[in-house]
Amino acid sequence: MLVTKSILKNVYKPRTPWAHKGNFGSLLVVGGSRMYSGTVAFNALAALRAGCDLVTIAAPERAADTAAAFSPDIIAYPLKGDFLAARHLKELEKLKEGKDALVVGGGMGREKETMDAINTFLSGIEIPSVIDADAIHAVAGNRKVIQSNFVITPHTVEFHVLTGEKAGNDVKERALQAKKYAAEFRCTVVLKGHVDVISDGTRTALNRTGSPYMTKGGTGDTLAGICGSLLAQDNDPFTAACAAAYINGKAGEIAAKEKRQGLLASDIIEKIPEAVRDHVHNAS
Repeated sequence: MLVTKSILKNVYKPRTPWAHKGNFGSLLVVGGSRMYSGTVAFNALAALRAGCDLVTIAAPERAADTAAAFSPDIIAYPLKGDFLAARHLKELEKLKEGKDALVVGGGMGREKETMDAINTFLSGIEIPSVIDADAIHAVAGNRKVIQSNFVITPHTVEFHVLTGEKAGNDVKERALQAKKYAAEFRCTVVLKGHVDVISDGTRTALNRTGSPYMTKGGTGDTLAGICGSLLAQDNDPFTAACAAAYINGKAGEIAAKEKRQGLLASDIIEKIPEAVRDHVHNAS
């Protein structure tokens, strides 16, 4: 199965004149650290550009403050300290109330306290969740926290950390590997690459949008944000993952035509509306 632009009409529902804030989802983004402050901002802005109504970031102080300063569109809650830890769990539990989906892992680092705290948090999560970046390292050490409404988004190295298997460049082989572990984990896996492979263990899809210029840090963060946005808009994990891969790649293609080797993750965010513009339902 090849992901095409037709998927966009499936994930974007028609909007009525009486649509209001909250109809199209509220997303929680958890991640960031003293060193990595931009990641959660990429998550949040990509999610907003992909149609989610509200995005709240929960991150250590420097990352939260940086994100808040980056854009007034972002709601940012600062957690005391330089990295996520068990002392923040009560605050995270409160922040997840009323949220429709979660994105977790970007830029949070791999301190043992952080890994343990995230696994504790995920073990009690009920909402659909995108498990990305450092959160993949966390769940790799405690796979029992993985749930059926999770979308796990590894690149090749993270896939090896998660599964113990190396993924080569053969697309058919990668498809089999993604399907195998999606079935084993009972979730949706997005194995990112030149051709993205998306599988829920039963269905497997290939996404061929993208550009070789999408090598900058942050392009995976935009994918995670888009996927979280689509989950918050009440799409099932497999469909949301397929559409997110398509949108992120298409926005990257559009940005690359102008920026080429100068392409940044922020350029992708700005092109998300153009990537979906001609292929979604018009508002009533």
